[in-house]
Amino acid sequence: MPRVLMACVLAGSALATVLPAQPAPLRLADALDRAASQGFANRTATAGAAAERAGALAPLRGILPGARVEAGYVRTTDPIGVFGTNLRQRRIAAADFDPVRLNDPAAVGNHGAALVLEQPLFNADAWRARRAAGKAADAANDAAAWARTNTASQVVRAWYGAVLANVRTRALDTALASVNAHVRQARAMERNGMVTPSDAMLASVRAGEVEVMHLEAVAAVSLAHRGLATAIGQPAETSFVLPATLPAAGTLRALATEVAAMTQVERADVAAAQAGVAAATSNADRARALLLPRVNSFARLDWNSPDAPFGGRNNWTVGVMASWSPFSGASELGERRVATARAEAAHAMRDGAVAQAALEQAQTLSAVEVALARLAIAERGVGQATAAHRLVARKYEGGLAAIPELLAASTAEMQAQLAEAAARYALIVALADRLQATGHNPAWLSRLDTLQ
Repeated sequence: MPRVLMACVLAGSALATVLPAQPAPLRLADALDRAASQGFANRTATAGAAAERAGALAPLRGILPGARVEAGYVRTTDPIGVFGTNLRQRRIAAADFDPVRLNDPAAVGNHGAALVLEQPLFNADAWRARRAAGKAADAANDAAAWARTNTASQVVRAWYGAVLANVRTRALDTALASVNAHVRQARAMERNGMVTPSDAMLASVRAGEVEVMHLEAVAAVSLAHRGLATAIGQPAETSFVLPATLPAAGTLRALATEVAAMTQVERADVAAAQAGVAAATSNADRARALLLPRVNSFARLDWNSPDAPFGGRNNWTVGVMASWSPFSGASELGERRVATARAEAAHAMRDGAVAQAALEQAQTLSAVEVALARLAIAERGVGQATAAHRLVARKYEGGLAAIPELLAASTAEMQAQLAEAAARYALIVALADRLQATGHNPAWLSRLDTLQ
């Protein structure tokens, strides 16, 4: 017995090494997690938000202190330059005042170096620019959040679209097997003289129609998988293992009740538009602040030496500088007008986003109601088509119905099943749209992973 057990273990191990590993099932939650980090729109929006946050640091140049180190070498025969260089190097002697040497000096070199500290004291435009940049970064963050919400909605559509494609293929597998059985039966009855050749021909024609639908469904599965792979940002990976059925109608109705009870929250796109208004308003303030004076202070420590940088004795300089440019060739006027126009555009965009959000909330509410009604009608259709097919099959077996009637009943049942599956998918899409329209994340629907 132990030898037999060992042989079984070895055989199982050998099979495991020979057979290719099956890909793990891809849940909706897994697809959403991949899209969150790999989705193309998410990556683009995240990078854009990071760029805006980095750009918000630029106005700090007019607010925070700055420090720099300077170093250079100059050699000159310019009379003023030579005298000034000697004076900076503290090498002036009485002979340097000789008019001949002053007018025609020998070349002199200087290693100049300095430590410079600058402290802005009053730059109103920099403070306004800082606020505008911060609000622009907030808008970019909200826009990135809305992009993630959009991506989640697309993933829900693509994932369940691929599941629906699988369901359609399975239904058409069954329908094709059924119609082929009817064809074989019709041909047998034709040989026995029980039906006319036209009945057998009609059965073959209908079988061909179903076969074409089956081929289209198989191709749709491949395309649906590619669409899902693109939605999650991994277009090269299409070997997904997905569920064979859609969530039950009762489960979807229960979720629809939960979604209907959710309160509306601020949508990320509306928040982005609001932040855009704040950014544009602050930018208009910045443009107006260009007409105000600027006050900045500085301190520097200089070294001048003929031998090396930072050599010799140093000297220091401190000061305060005020500047005012009330007119710069009308450039400040143009900038103010541009900023004002952009602020007006931001207000229009905000108003449009609010109006669009209200419209989508009304549309999705209606869409969910219609999807629920459509599902109920489709469920009744499946029951009626199945019962009708069963009755016609019995009549056909008793010689009371012709083959075209049987095939029509079979096709009606198949179409009703496909319509019911499409109705369930439409309800899922309507719920995803409703969640997004009310400010919630469609990824909430990933709970169906544990319910279906």
